[in-house]
Amino acid sequence: MTEFLFIFTNVIIPISIIVFIGYIVQLRFQLDRPTLAKLTINYIMPAFIFMSLYESDIDFSLLLNVIFLLGIFAVVTFVITRAIGKFMGLDKGQRVLFTNSNLFYNAGNYGVPVNDLVFKSDPFAMTVQVMLVVFQNMLAYSYGIFSLNSQNVGKLKALLGYFKMPIFYGLFFGLIFNFFNLSIPGPLESALDYMRDAMIGMVLFILGAQIAGIKFRRLRFSALVASLIRLVVGPAIAAVLLFLFNVEGVTAQVILITSAMPAAVNSSIIAQEYSDDPEYAAEIVMMSTLLSAVTVSAVIYIALNIF
Repeated sequence: MTEFLFIFTNVIIPISIIVFIGYIVQLRFQLDRPTLAKLTINYIMPAFIFMSLYESDIDFSLLLNVIFLLGIFAVVTFVITRAIGKFMGLDKGQRVLFTNSNLFYNAGNYGVPVNDLVFKSDPFAMTVQVMLVVFQNMLAYSYGIFSLNSQNVGKLKALLGYFKMPIFYGLFFGLIFNFFNLSIPGPLESALDYMRDAMIGMVLFILGAQIAGIKFRRLRFSALVASLIRLVVGPAIAAVLLFLFNVEGVTAQVILITSAMPAAVNSSIIAQEYSDDPEYAAEIVMMSTLLSAVTVSAVIYIALNIF
């Protein structure tokens, strides 16, 4: 219990304070949330990803194994949540949102700060986290859009759109510079360091602002079920896969902790544009985020003690 309280006090509370500030500022000043999101996607996140990869000692075979494991995790999650949604009698549109809220978890705005605090800015741990962030972004903006907009002929365009995002180039060049041991000029490296250092505070503030913009009038039972699946069943599935694939150490800890993140705000944003019931996705995001203060602390404790 003492270790759990230590984790809650030193990881969850600092994160919650910044998220709460973003929430209050958004309610008070009504900031332009799309602009804040663009700031993260086009400015902070690409620099953060590039520098994290550039400065890390990367085992490329391990990273391929991580991506493979994440793919298996996504498939298992999809099958289980789709079956539960069907068993609960949800209509087709709600089943998609029910499933997507479990496929798309907040590996970036929430997961990155947690990683930074838990692993004390360990470059290797952050490299694994970056892979999770990139995988989640690719999944959300490819399958996430396809699943809600399958009747339209824009699938290839949506997929190719990811390769126009600066995040992709931060990943690509970070891996290239690391693999070939290339160096960058001192002034550019200093500039990128400053940009990277803005990551934690900004993404948590933006997360709070995004949550403040989520509007819903009720809480359906199935939304609560989806939240509990995301926060409890998701990590349980991840733990089983980690044992099956014999993944250990920091890599296993990062994957397990990130698998416990709440539903991503992206799932609500995508639903607002492509779904007839965006409020349902908002309910899941809000409820899973609130409950995660306890569940994420518990999963951190478990991850640090079993791997």
